[in-house]
Amino acid sequence: MSKSLYDTLEVSQNASADEIKKSYRRLARKYHPDINKEKGAEEKFKEINAAYEILSDEKKRKQYDQFGDSMFGGQNFHDFARGQGSANLDDILSQIFGKGGFGAGFGSGFGGGFGGGFGDGFSSFGGFTPNLDVNANITIPFTTAVLGGKHSINLRGNELNIKIPAGIKNNETIRLRGKGNSANGRSGDLLLKVSVSPHPEYRQNGDNLEKTFDIPLKSALFGGKVEIETLYKTITLKVPQNTKNGQKFRVKELGVLNRKTNTKGDLFLEANIILPSIESMPKELVESLEKYL
Repeated sequence: MSKSLYDTLEVSQNASADEIKKSYRRLARKYHPDINKEKGAEEKFKEINAAYEILSDEKKRKQYDQFGDSMFGGQNFHDFARGQGSANLDDILSQIFGKGGFGAGFGSGFGGGFGGGFGDGFSSFGGFTPNLDVNANITIPFTTAVLGGKHSINLRGNELNIKIPAGIKNNETIRLRGKGNSANGRSGDLLLKVSVSPHPEYRQNGDNLEKTFDIPLKSALFGGKVEIETLYKTITLKVPQNTKNGQKFRVKELGVLNRKTNTKGDLFLEANIILPSIESMPKELVESLEKYL
C-alpha cells in the first residue's frame, strides 16, 4: 500500500514522532517561501506542512496508516496536492480526516491550523445553528508556560498577541472569545490547544521543577556555595561537605504555579560533580590520591 506522506517528509513508515518532527523542521526551513525563492517552493512548503499535520497527529496517522494513499483516490500525495489547483488544500484534507483543518495555509509558526467551519449545522435549516468556533494548536516556550507572558500567532494574516497564564500545562486549552468564524452577526470563539516545548535544562514533574547543576569536586568534598540561575532569579546554594553525585537539594516555591490553589511547587536541584583531569593535578597529589583512595 502506497504511503506517500512519509515520502513527502522523507522518513520511513516506522519513523518515530521525534524523527518526523526533525525531518519536518529541516524541510520547512529549506522550502519556506521567505527563504527559498525557487519556483514551486511555496507549494512544496504547503505539502510538507499538510503532511506533518497528519503524521504528527496520532489519530490521523493511524487512519492514514490503515488506508494509505487510497484516501487521495489512489494518487500519491504530491500528485493529489498538485491536482487540486486553486482549491484550498486545508479544506480538502479536513474533509478527508475530519474537523480541525491543517496549518498549510497559515505559515509554519501556527502548528494546528484552522478549521471548524460551520460544524454540524447549516444556519437556519432544520433548526440547527452554525458552529462558529475554531480549534487550533499552538506551541509555546517552556519558560512562557511557567512564568506566563505574551505569545504571538498569525491568524489569517493578522498578528495576534495572546496572554499566556503562568502555570499553564500541556494540552490545556485557551479560549479567545469572539475570535472564531463569523456569520449572521455572530462570532464564535478561538480554542487554542497548548503544547509546551521541552527545555534543555529543566524537567517538570507536576508542579515541581527539576534541574541538574554542576559542582566542583572541591566544593563537593569540603562544602561551599554555588550560584545557580533559576527561571525566577539567581540563587546561592549552600553545599555541605561530602556531597554525593546525584544528591538532590530542594528549594521551596521556585517551581510551577498551580492556578487552582495559587501556590507554587518546588525546585529540585541534582548535583553533578565535575572531576578534574589527572593531567591537571600535581604529581604529589595524584600519588596521594592513588595511595589513600
